[in-house]
Amino acid sequence: MRILEQRLHADPSRVVLRPFHLGWQGGAGGGSRAARLVKDVLSLDEADAADEYARVLHDFEERHWQTEQLFEERYAEVRQALDLDDGAIPPIRRRLIGAYFCHEYTYAAAALMNPSIVPHPDQSGMVDGAQRFVMSLRAVGEGHISSIVFREGVVYEDGTFQLWPQSAFATAMLPDASAPLAAGSNESDQGVWLHRHAESSLSNSVIFPITEQQRGGLEDLRLVRFDHGDGEYEWIGTYTAYSGSAIRSELLRTRDFRRFRLEPIQGRAGRNKGMALFPQTIDGRYAMVGRQDGKNLFLLRSDRLDCWDDDGVLLMEPKFPWEFVQIGNCGSPILTDQGWLLLTHGVGAMRKYALGCALLDRDDPSKVIARSKVPLLTAIDADRYGYVPNVVYTCGALMVEDNLLVPYGISDSAVGFATIGVDDILKLME
Repeated sequence: MRILEQRLHADPSRVVLRPFHLGWQGGAGGGSRAARLVKDVLSLDEADAADEYARVLHDFEERHWQTEQLFEERYAEVRQALDLDDGAIPPIRRRLIGAYFCHEYTYAAAALMNPSIVPHPDQSGMVDGAQRFVMSLRAVGEGHISSIVFREGVVYEDGTFQLWPQSAFATAMLPDASAPLAAGSNESDQGVWLHRHAESSLSNSVIFPITEQQRGGLEDLRLVRFDHGDGEYEWIGTYTAYSGSAIRSELLRTRDFRRFRLEPIQGRAGRNKGMALFPQTIDGRYAMVGRQDGKNLFLLRSDRLDCWDDDGVLLMEPKFPWEFVQIGNCGSPILTDQGWLLLTHGVGAMRKYALGCALLDRDDPSKVIARSKVPLLTAIDADRYGYVPNVVYTCGALMVEDNLLVPYGISDSAVGFATIGVDDILKLME
């Protein structure tokens, strides 16, 4: 593999404006902490309120996109929660109240890792084998909470690439008005819809946990462009929803990367993590690769995208020393002329992670044609050090002409990039 120079790192300067957790704000009575806070703001005389709001803007306006609008939106949520009569509250006080119920959150201060990459919905203007892409990443911030972030860019025929620049502002995606918001509600477990701000780019948008099941984080999104046939594509990702004590697999679905649906995977298989969807149906059924017993890889099939009640068939067991502890997939299988190319990861002695690969039969992917005896990539030298040492890990690669672009996490602290020819990777397998 050819290791490219560009790296992405955790960045404490990347902040979003977030609401306080609503748990301590309950109750509309005057004795609640939230109601008392509103009362204190309203008790300020006009000059003091104006001075305090000016200080808030001086400190934060240039750090966030549409700051005053966000304060207004947050005030509207507080007003509804506390059943406020705001007929006489002027705009500055409304925004100041909104500011008191917000805080900055550094969503990628601790770690940036485990990317996946797919073709962008918009391929207009691409020539000479170039391809526009969307890359997802797992960002870890305060409290070890994981969220989903994105970068857009262009990759060229030889595997080199350019990322589109990010602005100074990042924004959190918002639940649609019709989507359930209450943590722990039964409705939220049926799925929620999100949208990004119409004027915010995808590269500056963040998906945070919403439901009770997700409150510990959204981990390791494995994106794939799914072909429904007749030129109809949907971008689907599987990820792990962590509640803080339990996990389950969920789906992210979008057709334009502007509006998203997050929904749980029903059935026995959804209780596990690390599921990766094939990019098309096989013999009329959906197919996934997953690690259903914590150690081995299984092939799963289903008639429904949102329900996986199949225990699957054993696909691969650890065979070589670098994967004796466990093996797993590194994203969705990629169709080649020779069969389905599946990137894998193995865990060996000292919990060292390495990337490998396997080739599955095109028509019957339960048949393993070949697999790598030695790793494609392992953590060496400075890449061994990080938030979680001795780890390389990816959640998906992109095929561009005859090359693969492989973004990968480095010890849970950075993201690197490598390229390899498809023919070269096939030669490494036996």
